[in-house]
Amino acid sequence: MSKVSPCLWFNGEAEEAAKFYVSLLPDSKIEKVQKNTIDSPAGKAGSVLVVEFTLAGQSFMALNGGVKMEYTHAVSFKIDCADQAEVDRLWDALLANGGRTEQCGWLKDRYGVSWQIVPTALVK
Repeated sequence: MSKVSPCLWFNGEAEEAAKFYVSLLPDSKIEKVQKNTIDSPAGKAGSVLVVEFTLAGQSFMALNGGVKMEYTHAVSFKIDCADQAEVDRLWDALLANGGRTEQCGWLKDRYGVSWQIVPTALVK
């Protein structure tokens, strides 16, 4: 595992988002769910605060920060796809339930996170 891992900020959707993301790619799983021990701006006692998860071998953290924060195109996640079928599967899954297409082949998922779904052959 890398010493560096992204932390994604959510407003109460951290566990839902992490479960969704790990359902998309092999070598992905929820590692740990940490709950709030007391009521705080991040949520009530017993609600999810942090979810540590692995996505295609890369560690991530999802944090329920207590307020809605907007993601920008300044950070996006690129997935290299073996073939068009994988591109289509991931594209459709990430757009489902409120995602939207963006320019230059990018998309934002229902949580506002930017993704680039790229066939490996494209860069060759």
